[in-house]
Amino acid sequence: QVRLVESGGGLVQAGDSLRLSCAASERTFRSYATGWFRQAPGPGREFVTSMTWNAGMTYYADFVKGRFTISRDNAKNTVYLQMNNLKPEDTAVYYCAAVAGLPGRSPADFSSWGQGTQVTVSS
Repeated sequence: QVRLVESGGGLVQAGDSLRLSCAASERTFRSYATGWFRQAPGPGREFVTSMTWNAGMTYYADFVKGRFTISRDNAKNTVYLQMNNLKPEDTAVYYCAAVAGLPGRSPADFSSWGQGTQVTVSS
């Protein structure tokens, strides 16, 4: 497992952009697949996007395609989530996750989690 710390959340207006960061202190992070999930008030974390360790493959939930982009800088042990054209329904706590293997779309597919960062989009 790796320790993950998210940052970059905040309060924005509809149509604005935010970039979330997820930093790991372990160099082994660069060999981990990573993902972003979100959780609005209520049960369950929702899959947003994921990426293989070498960024060779990326996966997106249908509701963020064309608006969100996942990327990583392995030299900095950091994964990013660029969010454009934000909508009020994107309001949630966003979590970074990692796994030493192929990324899935379920929270159960990931073994390491950050503490989350709040994103609030006003209309």
